[in-house]
Amino acid sequence: MYKFRALLLILTTALFFSCKGGEKTATVSPTTGWGYRDPKSNDPNDLGYPIGETQEQITGPNLVLIEGGTFTMGRVDQDVMFDWNNTPRRVTVSSFYMDETEITNVDYREYLYWLRRVYKDYPEVHRRALPDTLVWRSPLAYNEAYIENYFRHPAYNAYPVVGVNWLQANDYCLWRTDRVNEQILLDSKWQDANVEQSGENNFNTEAYLTGQYEGVPGERVDELHPRVRVEDGVILPHYRLPTEAEWEFAAYGLKGNTFEERIYERAIYPWDGHNVRNASPKVRGEFMANFVRGRGDMMGVAGNLNDGGSITVDVRSYWPNDYGLYCMAGNVNEWTMDVFRPLTSEDVNEFNPFRGNVFVDLRRDANGMVVEKDRLGRMVIDTVKTEDVADRYNYQKADYRNYLDGDLVSSISASTEWSGNAEQPLTERMYSQNINDNDYVTLVNDKARVIKGGSWKDRAYWLNPSARRYLDQEASRDDLGFRCAMIRVGSPAGF
Repeated sequence: MYKFRALLLILTTALFFSCKGGEKTATVSPTTGWGYRDPKSNDPNDLGYPIGETQEQITGPNLVLIEGGTFTMGRVDQDVMFDWNNTPRRVTVSSFYMDETEITNVDYREYLYWLRRVYKDYPEVHRRALPDTLVWRSPLAYNEAYIENYFRHPAYNAYPVVGVNWLQANDYCLWRTDRVNEQILLDSKWQDANVEQSGENNFNTEAYLTGQYEGVPGERVDELHPRVRVEDGVILPHYRLPTEAEWEFAAYGLKGNTFEERIYERAIYPWDGHNVRNASPKVRGEFMANFVRGRGDMMGVAGNLNDGGSITVDVRSYWPNDYGLYCMAGNVNEWTMDVFRPLTSEDVNEFNPFRGNVFVDLRRDANGMVVEKDRLGRMVIDTVKTEDVADRYNYQKADYRNYLDGDLVSSISASTEWSGNAEQPLTERMYSQNINDNDYVTLVNDKARVIKGGSWKDRAYWLNPSARRYLDQEASRDDLGFRCAMIRVGSPAGF
């Protein structure tokens, strides 16, 4: 009996470890009996389905895994602005990755360098991506030195890029996705470096996956497996801006305040405690973030600067939160993906809450074939027919960014009556009373995006991760930057 139990324990232990990080993929299909083919095999007589070994998602450059979970999203501090636009509610955020730091000036200049080199025949692409350095100009202040030097001078290399609007930030995320995936293919010998990339002949992830970019094949390419597939687990998902819920969840870093599924202290800031100063004995009293302490006090008194930053500071300043993220309070506000609505907290889903859904698909011709890439080498994205999506959810021509205030069953129509453009029902003129006589308009429309975090020119009130403001997606400021995020595929916590 003892030997039997010992044998059972050994088998159980072996099974446990075989199911963890070193999990092996089956070699034979459990449903057809056909043998799976190794995708690296070039045997033309092997007709089995090519299946790679199960593997965990690799972590992209500068990303940190944010283990998801449930939390109370919304205000935990007094609502002194009386906005009442972020009432507390319990939600769950799935695991994702987020940049350890804000995107820096040198990061963005690398992006501009690539655009100028590859799109030399389309100089407007580079020009439209340039940050607005005039955001530093103020009517009664002398900030010309920042206009001329902040973005370009190497002294500010590690400072957060500012003057970038929401649309430019999204374009950066798209470019970063392609460059990271291209480097992964180079490192894994699926591609060789293509030094002649120019115009539409450049690596784009969607174009590559649909067979519209050849480049220079690497050592591992063969006739049976001419390119990497999504199924191979080599290509990383898209870099993107974080959702408002993801940003708020990551900023609180609540994994450091939990014990056996209990949050024993509800944080007000991205660090423990209710104060903006460090409570550790060795550095007690030092400021935890870059913000305005009081009227006219941007950095303290000479000889004893309180936060050490008259404007922005190095993105790795101060102390990271429990997820290892720097400057989730202060320094610069940050763009999120969400469209702003005052009552979003009343409407959004309990799982991965987000407002701003636009259902898209790759553009296809009448035969279902993917339409070729555009002149910039990117796959052309087409919005799914509105009526198809609407029928699925039993709405008529619903605009899902305007859930409950942008469809035909609510008070605001998404038709041309409000937007003036049937192809882009953006409800830019919401709450209009009389279109011809003293009509009321609002900045709260489909172009208003949520910004979070507080900045070097904000008071401590805005350092609370739950505080939310909004700005037009085409606007930019000297205290507004961004960082990227990425979905976590597979297990939430990894092996």
